[in-house]
Amino acid sequence: MRLLKEKVLLISPQPFFQWRGSPIRVAFNALALAELGYDVDLLTLPIGERKEIEGVRVIRVANPFRLRNIPIGPSFAKLSFDALILLKGIQLCLKNKYSVIHGIEEAGFIGVLLAKLIHAQAIFEKHSDPFSYKKGKLKNLVLHLYAAIETLTIRMSAAVICTGIGLVRQVEAKKTSTRAFHIFDIPSSLNEFEEQKVAAVKRELQKSEGDVFITFVGSFALYQGVELMFDAIPLVAANCSRARFIIIGGSEVEIEAQRAKFKALGLEQRVKFLGKIAPEVLPNYLRASDILLSPRASGVNSPLKILDYMKAGRAIVATDIPSNRLLLSDENAMLTQPDPDAFSRGICALVNDAQKRQVMGTANYSLYTDKYNFESYRELIASCYASVLKKEYQFKISKEAGCRKQLLSRLNRVMRAGSVRVQSVLIFIGGASVDPCAVSMTVGCIMV
Repeated sequence: MRLLKEKVLLISPQPFFQWRGSPIRVAFNALALAELGYDVDLLTLPIGERKEIEGVRVIRVANPFRLRNIPIGPSFAKLSFDALILLKGIQLCLKNKYSVIHGIEEAGFIGVLLAKLIHAQAIFEKHSDPFSYKKGKLKNLVLHLYAAIETLTIRMSAAVICTGIGLVRQVEAKKTSTRAFHIFDIPSSLNEFEEQKVAAVKRELQKSEGDVFITFVGSFALYQGVELMFDAIPLVAANCSRARFIIIGGSEVEIEAQRAKFKALGLEQRVKFLGKIAPEVLPNYLRASDILLSPRASGVNSPLKILDYMKAGRAIVATDIPSNRLLLSDENAMLTQPDPDAFSRGICALVNDAQKRQVMGTANYSLYTDKYNFESYRELIASCYASVLKKEYQFKISKEAGCRKQLLSRLNRVMRAGSVRVQSVLIFIGGASVDPCAVSMTVGCIMV
């Protein structure tokens, strides 16, 4: 039984769906709202893969320029699509009675305009600092203009959702009455690793007994720090004979260039390039690894890959920069100075210390199960919407469906955790006298 009837217009000015930060988060927003009982319309660009989400109607604007992709940051194409989104949004608002208009990034301003038009509540979702995209005088001028519009958007919104605590501080510095909600990112896939498939991946990758797999996932963009990582690999290879590097991501051209470089160094057997791995199976590759890498060079937001690494329950080596420090500490990662020598030493230290890898991996998995998971994310979305709509907060998911699903998810995570032992679990899901929600909340108390 649905307990909420409010309609939501979620506006995303990014391609939907593409496997990168903002579109992934938009998909989680839509899924969470639908599971909470809202009727969701997602207004977005005509670019990206088709992705169906139960309970969500995806509405795309026209594509007069026949574009197949759109770059990150300001551009004439984005401005043109924003105009089309505004026009389509007006049309939708005149036909539907929306309670909330939820705008992502620059669509936040469109959202507050539409909300004023139909007397709805506006939520603005902020994913980034506009000045993190500085690229020349013209773009900087556009970004200064956007920053001014963003301030106005914050003032006109009922609430602002921020992906990071630094963004919350930016909103609070505006000294407005608008409340900022910190709703953190979560791992990019809801798929859990499967031990049988993890074992198959290990057999596929293993060259010899005792190999230690060191994996990087991401694009080869400069801000990812891949040059630092690639420069560190020969240093690791010279000092750690068991180290085997697995590189996931990159274009065919980029991969061939790096493969040729390592072949010239005689290291082609030590570095394996897998290209892009489907997100459905990526958790198995991460779990099959021993060490995971985040050589990030710059940026203000924490890398999404770190959350996927935490979910895998593996040790992490990362550069000691603010964006990595948002999620990592000396307890769950080996943090090094951002240079090849220091990075290679950090990797070698973990290659030679299996116990430390285990401790770090357990700490990371606990962070995922306790905080950085979809159930927690959905609760935060629910709390924000309850505040905006002035409703008492409670789970809006059906006990017959949602709570049982939540229980099974929690049990599944408990059984996967290598550091805990479940002594006994007696749950009668079919019994009329058992409340699945109450039972699910006790799962964390039966681990010994």
